[in-house]
Amino acid sequence: MGGWQDGKGTLTVPGREEPVELLVAASYGARYRGLLGRDGLDGALMLTPCTSVHTFRMRFAIDVAYLDRELRVLDVHTMRPGRLGLPRLRSRHVLEAEAGAMAQWGVRPGIRLAIGGPRHGAP
Repeated sequence: MGGWQDGKGTLTVPGREEPVELLVAASYGARYRGLLGRDGLDGALMLTPCTSVHTFRMRFAIDVAYLDRELRVLDVHTMRPGRLGLPRLRSRHVLEAEAGAMAQWGVRPGIRLAIGGPRHGAP
């Protein structure tokens, strides 16, 4: 799959015509900041590498999708602020979005997502 780098990209969900705007947080600093300090999110944020997340000091509820190396969705949960998510076995990436967005986009366990965006060595 190659290494990821911080930046903007697109998330393609099978069965959905329009891609979703995506921010990729691959550096330690970008993963640490995540969604802290934001009042919302247009699109999604992918934390990579990542096996678990928390919502301490967050201002809004989020949907969290755990992805394996092949970008297959392992699990999807909604987390309210002030929660600690448990690590997911086989998880390599975590996708975050505002609560309700993943269901609207059709993101569910078992499907494989496609991501166009910032990778090391990408043209």
